[in-house]
Amino acid sequence: MSRHARKLRDHNTNPCVAETDATTKCMNDNNYNKDLCTDYFLKYKNCRTFWHEIMMQRKRSGVRPEMPSAEERKKILESMGKPY
Repeated sequence: MSRHARKLRDHNTNPCVAETDATTKCMNDNNYNKDLCTDYFLKYKNCRTFWHEIMMQRKRSGVRPEMPSAEERKKILESMGKPY
């Protein structure tokens, strides 16, 4: 596995691994018919948008690291309910 692929699979780097996996599974199960996986694409997009906004807020506030760790993200999601 390439370094880039490992980075995308790392839960500390990529907050949307579960959404990525669900989208890929849907595409595989439906013979790559995108129309049948629209909900999965939307959930992935909403996940990326949500965590990007969190990252930008932390960056503006000077919080390091800009992307919360997997444990921090879990606590954020538990406190908010799953917002996406």
